[in-house]
Amino acid sequence: MVYENTRPAEFISRPNRFIAKVLLDGSPAVCHVKNTGRCRELLVPGARVVLQKAESPARKTGWDLIAVYKGDRLINMDAAAPNAVCAQWLAAGGLGFVPELIRPECRHGDSRFDFYIEHGGQGGFVEVKGVTLEEDGVVRFPDAPTERGVKHLHGLTDCLREGYEAWAVFIVQMRGVRYFEPNTATHPAFAQALREARDAGVRLVALDCRTEEDRLEPGEPVEIRL
Repeated sequence: MVYENTRPAEFISRPNRFIAKVLLDGSPAVCHVKNTGRCRELLVPGARVVLQKAESPARKTGWDLIAVYKGDRLINMDAAAPNAVCAQWLAAGGLGFVPELIRPECRHGDSRFDFYIEHGGQGGFVEVKGVTLEEDGVVRFPDAPTERGVKHLHGLTDCLREGYEAWAVFIVQMRGVRYFEPNTATHPAFAQALREARDAGVRLVALDCRTEEDRLEPGEPVEIRL
């Protein structure tokens, strides 16, 4: 992910999930937030944020909020970025092989997964989750209850039963973290579903990112603790 025309700003408030008020070059401005999650621990008054100039002149808001500093740690908040990073990582052989086919947004059963891949005649499904919640170097998912996430994990297990391979990939949208774990306190059902999926044979991956104000690239594997 490469972002052009980025600018620093200061966060003021978030009236709703879709927009934020910021100070840009000392003047008030309204921008689109490219993440509808809560992100309450990130978007606090006075936080340094990174904006990208919107490409379409027809947009009601001229800027997109794509990243935020939590202290000195830069965290990418673009909800579209994890899939782009994962696609790059898959194509580079991140799973230990280079797929002959990578097809985004594929349905199986009653679930739509982020990628369908094939290698050596074997098909598999990959579900991607972006991770922005961090505390003392520990990153967690989800930051709010996600029944859709639970459904995806059950769906990946169903894929295994039908002879496919299955992966759940957590893209940590920052660097320098200690380990990843499910957010049991926020959504115990997701944590339980993740353990059950692991036990059934779904392969779990957590990957950090090289994060800069104008780019996001695949980084290194992160330890997973269940």
